[in-house]
Amino acid sequence: MSDADIWLVIGLLAVGTYLIRFSFLGLIGSRPMPAAVLRLLRFTPVAVLPGMVAPLVLWPAATGGHPDIARLAAAAATLAAGLWRRNTLLAIAAGALTLYAGLWLLPTS
Repeated sequence: MSDADIWLVIGLLAVGTYLIRFSFLGLIGSRPMPAAVLRLLRFTPVAVLPGMVAPLVLWPAATGGHPDIARLAAAAATLAAGLWRRNTLLAIAAGALTLYAGLWLLPTS
């Protein structure tokens, strides 16, 4: 692809993103949203975050795309702490400590 093609794609993506956001913020911004829409919007972070984290756990670049025990254990510890205590910071700390302990204790392949 040429530089012009790349910039064209970037520009079109920027315009598309702007129009998608404007449809919610600009056109609907001053009107109240239906209760069903507000209820569904609460689940957006819960849906997006696992989609961002799962590839980092299952196919980490640090291991050449192969899953390893340290990252799987850290993900499990994060999930367990989050479900057990319902505390985001505790879940993050549990996952981070488990990851660092696992990378320190377990041999790398």
